[in-house]
Amino acid sequence: MFRIGELAKQCEVKADTLRFYEKHGLLSPSMRSDSGYRLYTEQDAERLRFILRAKAVGFTLSEITELLSIDLDKSNWACADVKGMVDIKLANVEEKIAELNHFRVSLQRLSDACCGGPESAEHCSILEALESNVEVKCENHSHDHGETEYKTSCKLKG
Repeated sequence: MFRIGELAKQCEVKADTLRFYEKHGLLSPSMRSDSGYRLYTEQDAERLRFILRAKAVGFTLSEITELLSIDLDKSNWACADVKGMVDIKLANVEEKIAELNHFRVSLQRLSDACCGGPESAEHCSILEALESNVEVKCENHSHDHGETEYKTSCKLKG
């Protein structure tokens, strides 16, 4: 039997994490001591490790709840059901990656379109692009701003 702090330490999480999982129905102590301490078995520890591994690969608490219910009743589920959950999660991750790549390209265009010079931001191409919702197009040519030469200037394509 493990007390909450012992199990938390063994699994490298905080005791508050175990209380949180208990509050959300993912994990519950097998029993309580006479003085009210939560007591966990090795089976509870395995369940916690399952939760932590599922969380580490990106499953949400509700998805972990579903996986735990499948794990407890494996004979009434098909492997295809579990694979389907993973495939949906994978598709969501791929969609987020595509969205993040789009953000990266857009931010890079904004950054490339601005000379970053010391002059006033009154005519800053980044601000202008965000205010006007026009596409930013970069053109390379030299601008001499004192000691530093900036090679990219801003053009707003509208």
